[in-house]
Amino acid sequence: MARIFTSLLVVTAAIAGLMLPDSVDAHGGQSVHARTPERLAQRRLFMSESKRSLKDCANSEASRRLQERAVARRAAKADSLRAERRQRRRLDVDTLFGDDVKCILEPEVTQGPYYVNGELIRSDIREDQEGVDLYAEVQIIDVNTCEPVQGLYLDFWHCNTTGVYSGIVASGNGDSSDTTNVDKTFLRGLTPTDEDGVASYTSIFPGHYTSRATHIHILGTYNGTLLENNTYSGGYASHVGQLFFDQDLISEVELTAPYSTNTQEVTANGDDSILSEEAAEDFDPFFEYVLLGDSVSDGVLAWISVGVDMTRAQTITAAGTLTADGGVMADSTSTTTGGNGGGMAPGSGMGGFDGSVGGPSDVSMGSV
Repeated sequence: MARIFTSLLVVTAAIAGLMLPDSVDAHGGQSVHARTPERLAQRRLFMSESKRSLKDCANSEASRRLQERAVARRAAKADSLRAERRQRRRLDVDTLFGDDVKCILEPEVTQGPYYVNGELIRSDIREDQEGVDLYAEVQIIDVNTCEPVQGLYLDFWHCNTTGVYSGIVASGNGDSSDTTNVDKTFLRGLTPTDEDGVASYTSIFPGHYTSRATHIHILGTYNGTLLENNTYSGGYASHVGQLFFDQDLISEVELTAPYSTNTQEVTANGDDSILSEEAAEDFDPFFEYVLLGDSVSDGVLAWISVGVDMTRAQTITAAGTLTADGGVMADSTSTTTGGNGGGMAPGSGMGGFDGSVGGPSDVSMGSV
């Protein structure tokens, strides 16, 4: 049975000013920013300005053309994936995807504690992980131009069915005595956006861990260097965020193996502190989706559009780095502006996005 949701455009407040030092500690050392009067004032200002930008985008000819292409692309992909599963009933395009784009804001939230620099450039990140197949499409729109952002390298990572992230050895992330996990790369990867601003991934539906609802992390980086070992270095981070799923879908997936073997406590969407930040007021950080068969076991096709301000950059803290010799955990003070470091922090003259990200062929090559 298909699950159907209205189209949306999620816009992120990619402003360093929102990342104030007042914070409280959540599961796994994850920082949740306190709602200080200064931060709330900055957030209200950004929301007011962004709503005006979004209204212009929603009514633009570029937006309508983009939506038409998105409908055709998603319908073709859904039909192809269903055919692979010998599902004969074709999906109704108008019912599933519609033609009405709704622009919805997303405020700044924590990046989460488990970002790893230098992950492999790839779209299929499953490796040997079992679970419900997830085919995810994230579209990036520049809110200043209403145009898709091509050539943005988008990191995409999440935990496995039992709530464990690869590349990290830490208390609360599975068996902390298993030091080999620092070298693992499952369910992590990045890929450049295409001419429609779309980055596509083949993964599994994420599992859960104590105190957090089911979610996926994304981080967009531009003007970096494509290395010979198929990784990406440097550049500037234009967006960092977390994306979520409908609670009914999560509950259905959690009934299947191996998700059902996860003994960690389940946190519903309504009880997740970070989601309450993202979904406040008019914000809606949820994937739209459709099942590829009669049950979740046949796989899920999901999509979301994310608006970013490409004139901004963010400072990112990495928990580790994937090197040619394996994973290396970072010290607690390691920060970058995206990719594998380098560049200047926001406000230091970096100058923001100049509209010349281009495609993968436009990114410079470097040595390992």
